[in-house]
Amino acid sequence: MNNLSYLLTRTAAQHGARPATFHGESIKNYRWLDEQVSRLANGLAGVAGPGGAPVRGERVGLILENEPRGLAAMLAPLRAGMVIVPMNPRLHPSEHAFILADCGARVVIASRRYLDGLLAAAELPAGITIIGMDAGEDRRADVLDYDELLAASDRKAADCEVAADDLAWIFYTSGTTGRPKGAMLSHRNLMTMVTTQLVECNPVQPEDRLVYSAALAHSNGLMAFQHIARAAGHVFPTFQGFRTGPFYELVEKHRVTTAFMVPTMIQMMLDDPSHRQRDISSLHTIVYGGAPMYIDRLEEAIETFGQIFVQGFAQGEAPMGCTYLPRHEHHATTPEAARRLGSVGRECLHVEVRVFDDEDRPLPTGEPGEVVVRGDLVMKGYWENPEANAQALRNGWLHTGDVGYLDEDGYLFLTDRKKDMIISGGSNIYPREIEEVLYRHPAVQEATVFGVPDPKWGERVVAAVVPKHDSGLDEGQVIGWCVEHLASYKKPSEVRFIDELPKSGYGKILKREVRDILYPKS
Repeated sequence: MNNLSYLLTRTAAQHGARPATFHGESIKNYRWLDEQVSRLANGLAGVAGPGGAPVRGERVGLILENEPRGLAAMLAPLRAGMVIVPMNPRLHPSEHAFILADCGARVVIASRRYLDGLLAAAELPAGITIIGMDAGEDRRADVLDYDELLAASDRKAADCEVAADDLAWIFYTSGTTGRPKGAMLSHRNLMTMVTTQLVECNPVQPEDRLVYSAALAHSNGLMAFQHIARAAGHVFPTFQGFRTGPFYELVEKHRVTTAFMVPTMIQMMLDDPSHRQRDISSLHTIVYGGAPMYIDRLEEAIETFGQIFVQGFAQGEAPMGCTYLPRHEHHATTPEAARRLGSVGRECLHVEVRVFDDEDRPLPTGEPGEVVVRGDLVMKGYWENPEANAQALRNGWLHTGDVGYLDEDGYLFLTDRKKDMIISGGSNIYPREIEEVLYRHPAVQEATVFGVPDPKWGERVVAAVVPKHDSGLDEGQVIGWCVEHLASYKKPSEVRFIDELPKSGYGKILKREVRDILYPKS
C-alpha cells in the first residue's frame, strides 16, 4: 500500500462504476481508467528494460495535454514501480530534452502536439524509447503508438511493491534562476500531501468534480490523487489553454466543483463578466497559488465569485502544501480578517513552518527572514545535485528562498523571494510591498518591481506596469500613487510601461525576463 497507485486500485475495486473522466461527450468510469493504467503499466514494463524486463525506479518523462489519457499516463508508471517526470508542455523542446537527459529517462510519453518538436531536439538522449499519442501511421520507426501499445498489453496489472521512501515523481523546477533542478518526491511525500489535503485543505467528496484548468505537470496533476482517493470526477477541457468563456461553459455542463488556478487566471475571470450568463453555482472551491495574489484583487474576486477560495503556499520541493488559508477565512468583515487575507495562512497538518535568519536561528514573531519547512512532505533532495541539497536542506529544514514573517497566531506573511529583495542605500526593500500598492491603482492591470544597479545607491527601484486599456496612465501618476502609500525611499525611481509581462508556464511573472527586456545587457 506504499505505492501511490494504490489509491486508484482501491477506488476501482470499490467504486468501479463511478464516473472518472469527462471529456467532451465522453464519460468513462473508474473501471475503465484502471484498465487503461494496467495496460500501459504492462506496456511500459515491456519496453523500459533490456530484453523487455521491467525496471523498478526507471524514469518516465511525460509531456502531456490535459485529457483522460494524460491522467492514465501519470498513473501507469507508478503502478509499474517506475518514476514519473512530468514536464511543463510549454517548455521548449530543447528544455524537455535537457530534463530527459538530466534524469536519465529511457522512456518518454508525449501527446501528438509536442511530438514533432521533441523529435527534432538535438539534445534528445540517444536510445530513448518514445511513445506518442496519436503518433499516426507515418510516424518514425523508433516511435511507438500509445493506443497500439495499450491494445497489445494485458488488461490487468498489480501495483508494484515499493518502499515508502522510493521515488515516485521528479518535479523539475521552472528554471527561472538557471537550469532546472529535479526535486525528488517519494511515495511517502505524496501520500502525506494527499492526507493533508483530505483532512483539512480540501476535503474532497465523491460528488466533487475537478477541472483540469492548469497543466498536469503541476498542481492540477498533484490534486488528481486526492480526487482519485475519493472516487471523484476529473473534467478535461476540449480547448487549449485557459479561456474564460469556454471554462464557464465547462463548469456549467459538467457541474464542476473544484479548480486550481494561478492568480493570472483569476484576474482573467474578473475581466470577463460572461459568467453571469452561465450557471457556475456548482463551483465551490478554487485553490490558488504559485504566485502572489494581491489583496485588492483577492477582495474583488471574493465579492464577485463568493467565498470559494483556498490559498495554498507550497513548492515543488514540498508540494501542496506547507500552509493554507481556508475558505471560511476568505473574508474582510473585520480589520483582523482583512489583514489575514494578505497572509498565506497557517502551517498544514504534518508540516512545521518557521522563519530563520541567515545563521539559521529562529526569528521572533513579526520579524522577517527566510521561510523554512520540515516534515514528511519535504522532498528527498535534488536529483544528482549534492551542492544544491547541502544548501536547500541544511540542518534538516527545507530553505524555501521565500522571505516572510509569522504573526502571533502563526499566520505566515510572505514579503518576497530572497533573491528578489532590493538593497538601496543600505535599506532592504521588498518588491511585493510595492506591487501590492501598484495593484490597488485603478488604472494598473499588472505590475512587477525589481532592482537595477545604481552607482550611488547600489540598487534603485524600477516598476514595470501594464496599464489598463485607454487609461492614459503616466509615470508621474504611478510614482505619485506610491508616494501616497509608501515610505519615500520605497517608491520607484522609474516606471516602464509594457504591453505584457512574460510569465512561466505556471503563470509566474518572470522578473528576470522583464529586467532583460527593459534593460538588455550590452
